[in-house]
Amino acid sequence: MGHVEDVLARLRRYPDVEALNLYAVDAADRLILDVAGDAVAASGSGKIAVIGDAYGALTLGLVVAHDLRDIRVHQDLLTGELALANNARALGLSDRYTPHGLTEELLDGVEVVLLRLPRALACLAEIAEAIARHADPNVTVIAGGRDKYLTKSMNDTLAQSFSEVRASRGRQKSRTLLVAGPKPVGDPRFPMRDRLDDLDLDVVAHGAAFSGPRLDIGTRFLLQHLKWMKPDARDAIDLGCGTGILGVALAKARPAIRVVGTDQSAAAVASARATAEVNAVGDRVRVVRDDAMSSAADNSADLVLCNPPFHVGAAVHTGSAIKMFSETGRVLRPGGELWTVYNSHLNYHGVVERMVGQTDVVGRNRKFTVTRSVRGLHDPQPR
Repeated sequence: MGHVEDVLARLRRYPDVEALNLYAVDAADRLILDVAGDAVAASGSGKIAVIGDAYGALTLGLVVAHDLRDIRVHQDLLTGELALANNARALGLSDRYTPHGLTEELLDGVEVVLLRLPRALACLAEIAEAIARHADPNVTVIAGGRDKYLTKSMNDTLAQSFSEVRASRGRQKSRTLLVAGPKPVGDPRFPMRDRLDDLDLDVVAHGAAFSGPRLDIGTRFLLQHLKWMKPDARDAIDLGCGTGILGVALAKARPAIRVVGTDQSAAAVASARATAEVNAVGDRVRVVRDDAMSSAADNSADLVLCNPPFHVGAAVHTGSAIKMFSETGRVLRPGGELWTVYNSHLNYHGVVERMVGQTDVVGRNRKFTVTRSVRGLHDPQPR
């Protein structure tokens, strides 16, 4: 079977962004595996769930350390799901786990949960509520992360659904929380719903969806330019759609347009689908879980809207945005437009012009820049 550390050393992040300062496994993964050892050994195969595994370190570490099968795994991000699948295949361990949504199927009868603590408290609240609702009443949760991202609010959030939350001793700037005693939970709090009166739009959001049911200020600034975006567009893509506000607002404003929302977050996809339905545009807004439009056909869109991410994990890294711009150059038809908003200090202008086409700044405020890029008649420069 091999040694755990040998396995962890072989893990890759691919197809997520790979760089010298970005890692597939960290000290928090190792600490969670160590702290969970006794509880896992006492429960065994079929009773273990892993939530938030970044690239497979927790899942595959458990398999190798305890010779487990039937581990149930939930990863919100598609890149993490694909990375785990790739790493498991390379190690010959693909048959040892099954992927699930954040559902009863993931947690029913589970006695031990290994959890990488998400930074968004709403995401943690939805996970904690699901565990308390569906797992074995004697469930133990070993939740961990890097010290710099842990807050007292995480303990308080977990304590809403569990009677016992205590911190372990730290190691290598990482820490775990030991959680037990699920409390009775009432009606599910998620997904949440909010009304944006100024847009005449309702937003539905699961816990892990960026910005929750609110409208983030970058998206708000981009929406101010909606009426100038390629007026004759018939096929549009809301790239990195989050809760679907951009795509739904576009569909409501233009009854003839068809919109595809794409996001690699399972929570975002579920949120955007629900947002489209409650705004009565579900027949024209289709939402898919995808990594930067990789499943979209060449020359298939007239208009792409994008509020790109610029943080990859802990690092400020533009790799994710560059991948999105690269795919946009492929997917847009000649004459098609990309409208994007980004933090002005990132200065994506040169990158997006090279990968998509002629790019002009059409709006700028104290924090954000909005650009319009037009795909030329010839393919963008090779990527």
